[in-house]
Amino acid sequence: MKPTWVKIFEYASSPLHGTMSRKLRKGVHLQINEGKVYSQAVLFLGEKFVRLTENNVDAAVNTYYDFERIDSVRTISKESLQGPPKVKEGR
Repeated sequence: MKPTWVKIFEYASSPLHGTMSRKLRKGVHLQINEGKVYSQAVLFLGEKFVRLTENNVDAAVNTYYDFERIDSVRTISKESLQGPPKVKEGR
């Protein structure tokens, strides 16, 4: 499943210039294994893990997930909250 998870993480984020990390796209939230919803996290995709870094007022908090123990990944955005885009009928 790792290749699938990597594609989902790449969809939900964009590269940070000059680093190997990726920042969540504006308006996109990420949830792993039905846990915490991340809104402003920076991702690092390692060979065997993904690290999410959040900057709080007092410190940077790093959370690590083993790729082999990820069961579900959810992306949340305004578009997904509103349902699928409406298809316009022919003119």
